[in-house]
Amino acid sequence: MKIALPVNEDKETVCISFGRTPLFLLVDAETGEKEYVDNSAAASQGGAGIKAAQILVDNGIDVLLTPRCGENAAAVFQAAEVAMYKTEGNSVEENLAAFKAGKLAVLSEIHSGFHNHGGK
Repeated sequence: MKIALPVNEDKETVCISFGRTPLFLLVDAETGEKEYVDNSAAASQGGAGIKAAQILVDNGIDVLLTPRCGENAAAVFQAAEVAMYKTEGNSVEENLAAFKAGKLAVLSEIHSGFHNHGGK
């Protein structure tokens, strides 16, 4: 199983903005191997969430841990059968541990997106 999180440049904190995150952390749940992927969608004029979601789907993720997600990006994940869970706090390691322990809630509140507002 491959888990993804939007992370800030410090690589230790979860980024609040999914589509505009600078990096994604990909974690192999079986081996613990970590890989960072640049979010080329972050600088997009519009549609950053959809483009970011497609980057993760193309990287074969099974699970997304994120504080929030827009409806267009969520549609990409739903079509690819990617499970989404809501992060708690901003620590990457604590959120990974909470997910593995079954303590994160399913991300059910999908917002309409910040279309052309940068999400900040």
